[in-house]
Amino acid sequence: MPYNDGMRHAFIFVLALLATVGFSQTTPKQGSADRKAIMDGLRIPIEKDLKQKVIFQVNHLKMQGNWAFFSGKNLTTTGKAINYRKTKYKEAIESDAFDDWTCALLKKEGKKWKVVNFAIGATDVVWDGWYEQYKAPKSIFPYPKDHLLLRFQEGARKVSWVQLPA
Repeated sequence: MPYNDGMRHAFIFVLALLATVGFSQTTPKQGSADRKAIMDGLRIPIEKDLKQKVIFQVNHLKMQGNWAFFSGKNLTTTGKAINYRKTKYKEAIESDAFDDWTCALLKKEGKKWKVVNFAIGATDVVWDGWYEQYKAPKSIFPYPKDHLLLRFQEGARKVSWVQLPA
């Protein structure tokens, strides 16, 4: 059967629709299977790093396709703040080079989420550039809408605004 213009337009519409499925970033709802799987994948290296069981306070969680980005706080299993002075971060705290937050980039491999990179206590936007380095979608990261990012230069007490590529 020959294609007519109506069928051709319908076919192009369906292809365009399929191309967008799974490619928009979303925030997995609390209690959802996706969110639980991401948190479980994140928990493995964080607990190993801190040498204690943790739960997470999520400030930012976005996923797109097989990528996810998390930022938030690590908490004890009773919901209290972690005492980082009893961890390997003690020296960073004492030198005022520690902020109480964690970020992580995760990738889904098969049915499990695995941490690609993470940082605990960073005093800078340590994740800036991870989307390029790991070929992850930029939209899952919490870049400001105007693409301006406050950047601190290491070793110098210098702050500057950086225009990021759109």
